[in-house]
Amino acid sequence: MTHLDLTALRTLNAAVLCDVLDSLGLMHQAMQPFVRPLDDQLQLIGRARTGLYMPVYQTRTGENPYEVEIALVDHLKPNDVVVLACSGPTDRIAPWGELLSTASQVRGAAGCVTDGLVRDVKQIRAMNFAVFHGGIGPLDTKGRARMVERDVAVECAGVAVRPGDIVFGDVDGVVVIPREREAEVVRLALEKVAGENQSRAALRAGELLGDVFRRLGIL
Repeated sequence: MTHLDLTALRTLNAAVLCDVLDSLGLMHQAMQPFVRPLDDQLQLIGRARTGLYMPVYQTRTGENPYEVEIALVDHLKPNDVVVLACSGPTDRIAPWGELLSTASQVRGAAGCVTDGLVRDVKQIRAMNFAVFHGGIGPLDTKGRARMVERDVAVECAGVAVRPGDIVFGDVDGVVVIPREREAEVVRLALEKVAGENQSRAALRAGELLGDVFRRLGIL
């Protein structure tokens, strides 16, 4: 399958994408609203690289509890989005911080989404690296959780995510576009944005909302 040019999504927003996905019967593609951006001004667009976490309650002597996590980050490609499924909301699993953000940004990754916790918030914000999180806390995963698989189908904040799916995030939330529907979804979303621009111009010119809706059918 030929992948879509992701720059086509830069003029879109999460709300428009949700409307289009809903119209296609894909009504469970928006992550639960507890997942929020560290920086409201940043947009996140890329393809999912997934990690699945499970809770643990001890660390074995001599083991590397970050082994799978490190492998995922070291194999990131430009425009990848790290999606970490932690069965959130959680107050225990905190998989993301400054050093992982630094390593990912250097490799060209677009950002990270997790329904777990993040830490090192001040440093990540200074990097202008897009991170969407299920909460903020200082805990490390060591002795609390471990990534057990990478690049597998996961569920993050209520949405099924597969490697290669498009992940789009902005201040309104995070939306996942299934890769087999991406061309159709983006085409329809661009058409809807054009229609919304017409509606906005008409409303600013003083037309009544009811008249504009009857004429253009967009709200």
